[in-house]
Parts: sequence; C-alpha cells; structure tokens
Amino acid sequence: MAPRKSSNPGPSARYYAQNPKARKKKAATDKKVNARPSQKAKRAELAAWRRKNGLMGQGGPDGSHTRSGKIVRESPKTNRARKGKK
Repeated sequence: MAPRKSSNPGPSARYYAQNPKARKKKAATDKKVNARPSQKAKRAELAAWRRKNGLMGQGGPDGSHTRSGKIVRESPKTNRARKGKK
C-alpha cells in the first residue's frame, strides 16, 4: 500500500516531482540501498514494532529510532526528513 500524497510536501518531494530524470536516478539508488541485509533487518524491526502497537496498515506515525536505540512514534515527515537538507 503506497502512502497518500502529502498536502504539504517537503522540499525534496517537490524537487523530485518536478525532475523526472533525478527521480529515476534516486529510485535506482534507493532500490540498491533497500536490498541491503542491514536495511532489511531494520525494516523488519520497525514492521514488528508497528504490528505490536496496532499501527500496521493504518497509516499514521512512523516508528523512529532514538539515539539510545529505543523506538518511538514520530510523524513520517519529521522522521524521514532527518539528516536531509538543513
């Protein structure tokens, strides 16, 4: 299930919406990154947390890893924008 389109996309989302060539290149890079065993393990851990907290398949908040390693609820926009453009 793909996420709904944001009514207020961030700067990166706006850029990739306007630049199809860049979006295609990013998609290829993301495909390689998401195939890594470490990334698969991280995704599985977050999916298990979402199932345990009744959020799986509901949309809503992400599970975000804190610096201490704990997983907490956080808005997807905030969580996914971290370490991005400042």
